[in-house]
Amino acid sequence: MTSRTFSAAIAALLLTAALAGCSGTPEGEGTPTPSETTPVVEPSVAPVDTPAPAATSGTPTCETIISVGTVKALTDAGWTAEKRDFTIGDITLNEGLLCLWADYTVVSDHGQLYGWSPITADEASKAQTWLLAQGWIREDGDDGSYFTEDPQFSLGTDEEGYGMTYFFGDGWVKLSDTKQGLILIDWAG
Repeated sequence: MTSRTFSAAIAALLLTAALAGCSGTPEGEGTPTPSETTPVVEPSVAPVDTPAPAATSGTPTCETIISVGTVKALTDAGWTAEKRDFTIGDITLNEGLLCLWADYTVVSDHGQLYGWSPITADEASKAQTWLLAQGWIREDGDDGSYFTEDPQFSLGTDEEGYGMTYFFGDGWVKLSDTKQGLILIDWAG
């Protein structure tokens, strides 16, 4: 699958989620409720006090890049992960992975996205340049740079108004469907 095809597939998934969420929710009332004909159980993915094992070597998996408590919450809700290639624009990060967690036994627009990958300085520079050219917004933090989609085009945001967000650190990059979701990614590489 090419990065453009993957990007188009993710965009289609997110568009479907946005369109489904637009029906029947008065403006300003927050997250829409699922249709009565399609019951969906939203797992709680708030950080759980269960400490994650120190992930310092090995190959990252969908179950090891996020905290143990998050994996438990998702699996207890019947969700599983599908592994995808981690791409940013035309750059495919072969040593990383992108995980889309959802209940694949029902047709639904609910899911959560977590990704982690090592990244070279050259790849990070190219990826960041591409994101800025696509209208993503950069914010520098103490230990890295956040790139988040423009909230006016975001299909979903966290409590602070951030949608899909990349976080570039020293030699690695994380991705979540919200900025707050980045704290659930524990892989150290």
